[in-house]
Amino acid sequence: ENRLHLDEALLYNRKLWSIFLSSVTSEEHPLPVTIRQNVANLGLFVMNQTNAIMQNPVRDGIGSLISINRELAAGLLGRA
Repeated sequence: ENRLHLDEALLYNRKLWSIFLSSVTSEEHPLPVTIRQNVANLGLFVMNQTNAIMQNPVRDGIGSLISINRELAAGLLGRA
């Protein structure tokens, strides 16, 4: 059951990052190119890390994803 919850959370996170990556890599996005590239690189890391955790579900692996999501959310809310 815990594995099912982990898989659901990882799939949801991957969907969110897919949407975020599509937005930030759009030519029309208002952020400067350098910031968009940095966010895109971070998104690629998140996607790769998510795939790795899904293949080998170890508890320590999700800590970096949680940290990235929290930091990004804080930055978007202006609390970084």
